[in-house]
Amino acid sequence: METSASKNYNVIARLLHWLSAIVIIAMFAAGLWMVDLSYYSEWYRTAPHWHKSTGVLLAALTLFRLIWKWLTPTPAMEGKPLEQMAAKIGHRLLYTALAVIFISGYLISTSDGRGIEVFDWFIIPGGGEWFAQQSDIAGEVHFYAAWSLIIMAAGHAIAALKHHFINKDNTLKKMLGASK
Repeated sequence: METSASKNYNVIARLLHWLSAIVIIAMFAAGLWMVDLSYYSEWYRTAPHWHKSTGVLLAALTLFRLIWKWLTPTPAMEGKPLEQMAAKIGHRLLYTALAVIFISGYLISTSDGRGIEVFDWFIIPGGGEWFAQQSDIAGEVHFYAAWSLIIMAAGHAIAALKHHFINKDNTLKKMLGASK
């Protein structure tokens, strides 16, 4: 729900945005680190458990974020019409990449029929192998979707900085809660 009545994103939207950004960057770094762990590493079982658990919580946070975005007013976009269209497409692509990462992560983690234990709090049931070489194919999709997400997030950050330093508008300030 976009409205020009709001000058800043509300505090919940800002917290969800920055928390998501931090978790996504940390998950990407952890994912790159985990693929090189050997069977004999003390982190071989612990790191994937934390990665999967955090991924499930990030999926829930992202779903909540989308619902929150839909239910609460947001400030109007600034910039030229082409920039506004690019921003809308960019945001949709970011959320699409996240959805692909969540689904492929689930397919990797549950192909053997086991569920995903989320920090020993609850278990997401496993669906088993739905197609041949599910773990390998989903792993490739997960890898490339994660890289795509990070590249798009970098573009998102660069665009915000461009708006702040070159256009000198309130785009970045609205997400910091500091627009005039």
